[in-house]
Amino acid sequence: MEKIRLLHTNDIHSHLEKWPKIRRFLQERQKTTGNESTLTVDLGDFCDRWHPLTEATDGKANTQLMKQAHYDAATIGNNEGIGNSKSQLNQLYKEADFPVILANLFDRSTLQLPEWANEHKIITTKEGTKIGLVGATAPFPLSYTPNGWDARNWSDILPNIVQFLRKKVDILVLLSHLGINEDRQIAKELPEFDVIIGSHTHHLFPNGEQVGNTLLAAAGRFGEYVGEVTLLLDDYHQLNKARADTFATEEMLSYPEDEAEVFHYTDKGKKLLQEKKVAWLPFNLEIKQQEHSLVDETLAAVKERGETEAAILNTGLFLDDLKKGVVNQDELHMILPHPMHLIRVTLKGSDVTRLILEMEKNRHFLRNYPIRGMGFRGKIFGQIVYSGIQYDETNHVVRWLNKAIDPQKFYSFTTVDHFMFIPFFPTIEIAGQTEFLFPEFIRTVLGDYLAKRYPLSVENKI
Repeated sequence: MEKIRLLHTNDIHSHLEKWPKIRRFLQERQKTTGNESTLTVDLGDFCDRWHPLTEATDGKANTQLMKQAHYDAATIGNNEGIGNSKSQLNQLYKEADFPVILANLFDRSTLQLPEWANEHKIITTKEGTKIGLVGATAPFPLSYTPNGWDARNWSDILPNIVQFLRKKVDILVLLSHLGINEDRQIAKELPEFDVIIGSHTHHLFPNGEQVGNTLLAAAGRFGEYVGEVTLLLDDYHQLNKARADTFATEEMLSYPEDEAEVFHYTDKGKKLLQEKKVAWLPFNLEIKQQEHSLVDETLAAVKERGETEAAILNTGLFLDDLKKGVVNQDELHMILPHPMHLIRVTLKGSDVTRLILEMEKNRHFLRNYPIRGMGFRGKIFGQIVYSGIQYDETNHVVRWLNKAIDPQKFYSFTTVDHFMFIPFFPTIEIAGQTEFLFPEFIRTVLGDYLAKRYPLSVENKI
């Protein structure tokens, strides 16, 4: 019988401390004998801008690392698709030696797939078995659309591809960055897929999950596992048996030089960012409400970018103070590592009042509440802070620019997109008119503001 291995990684999120082990494992498993073949695929979110090397190179360093492991194909996740501007994403895979398989993302200006993407790929093994690969990523229209992309639902795309491709291949595999629930639904509606390798929701199937005749595989998150699907085929290229396994990276062999390699990735990224000077501060900017407040400066920057009279943030976004003197991009990246964009939210006055009451109700609960994901790369949510909005705790009255709010009038404020994704402030999504502001992250907005307010002069440059 022919034996085919499908090695897979997903949602590494630039956890490069795991990379030396993962690379060695993949390279070792890629060695085949006799009638064996191996394909190696990544399911997206290999990049994450919390890591300084990813930030400094716009993810291109991650692509170079992938080349070390001899990937045969990859699809993208939201960290690649939304965490980059359109121009950055268009450059991300320029030097890749593997195809990017992605069927549901289109350029809004051309209504075509981007040049770097392939709807599908057929790979023929040395035994003559034809394996069809199809890729799809999670569509977030609110984020993709203002960034120049048209991300479509899998249900509008995959059925036609499956109908076309199934007759041309012996094995059909979906590279999915859609999430566990979508994968299960696809397996039910499109049983033509022999294997769905999943990601995005960071789920782990230690030994796969069977839905009808389709095998689902998934390898968790952050490089903590590597997955392997084993297919056994008869002489007529018919699938006889499919099995999924996962291997814990923690249990893989460590080499003495791994630590130095991992340090090099961080050190190189930080040095590249340190070379990019932004502003010169005449005093420290601290998170605590001091005379010179980092939070207040950021609120002002956010208001300016959103062109609004008010802004709302949370102190947990800020991981450290900014010190007096030259500010570089490494410092901005350290204090605000989140891949967060800003949103401009417009609400009727009555809904503004309701939103602030929601925030005040959750204030004490959120102060020390730990949050993971949805763009947040800090530890706890922290305090809610306003600029342009006042709340009278005694009388439970909300004011706008120290004036009474007209219940029928519309008001706009700027905040981070994270506030829309978390479940604590439903008024934003339910009643708000929300506009995503691209392509800057919050740290970029703060940096641009500081550069104008505290410019680098000749005598202050280092």
